Amino acid sequence: MTLRYLTEHEARLALQLPYYLATVPAGFPSPAEDYIDKRLDLNEFLISHPAATFFCRVSGQSMQGIGIFDGDLLIVDRAAERRNGAIVVAAVDGELTCKILDIKAQQLRSANPDYPPITIGDMDLCIEGVVTHSVRTHDRPN
Repeated sequence: MTLRYLTEHEARLALQLPYYLATVPAGFPSPAEDYIDKRLDLNEFLISHPAATFFCRVSGQSMQGIGIFDGDLLIVDRAAERRNGAIVVAAVDGELTCKILDIKAQQLRSANPDYPPITIGDMDLCIEGVVTHSVRTHDRPN
């Protein structure tokens, strides 16, 4: 899996969109509830540390077991704690990759059995940040 660095998060004016109190069932349809609970700014919801956040695009299938797919946009927080089991963006010998940080086994693990773990050892390794969210586009115009 490779990653393409996109940009740093830029502080912008709030963009508040309607946030409906009712959940949307993915099973049988239910009567619509036209009640807006509040306005939601996705910057507040998705970005905890604006000055330490960047975006990158995923390429490859090594993380599909945890729902990160080729083409997804990752929101990465440089200020988030790098704890065991965290999904991280790491520079391994200068190449960016997205993996699961396994501190106990000293490995970067993929979420696809077709991709072996990377043992943390004599390589040049820098954990760039923790993946806090992934964004997937479901409806692409033709």
